[in-house]
Amino acid sequence: MNFTTNEMDTKKEYCLIVEGSYLDESDASDALREPFIDEYCESTGSFRVHNFNEIEVAGGIALGDLAVSMIEDEIFKITSNNATRRISEQKGKMIADALRRHDMFEEIRIEPLE
Repeated sequence: MNFTTNEMDTKKEYCLIVEGSYLDESDASDALREPFIDEYCESTGSFRVHNFNEIEVAGGIALGDLAVSMIEDEIFKITSNNATRRISEQKGKMIADALRRHDMFEEIRIEPLE
């Protein structure tokens, strides 16, 4: 099979590199989740841990699909931990827009996952 460059790019998996004043992965994960949980609670009236997979961040990616790892002090990588819902470049842009809307990180960029 021959793929064009554009078709190959759509098959690539991406991640988000974010910068924020958080001490560790746990703090950054909490910051990532909190506004989406708040919105979910406002619209449904309640929240339970199993709801992480129901809360859509953007582009079909649920809050429960996202994993946060620390790259260095105050710099974190957000990836999908769901093999069936990977972050494409387009989904990465949508997630980045959602994160910017909630203003939880100072810098947000999308990069191919290596």
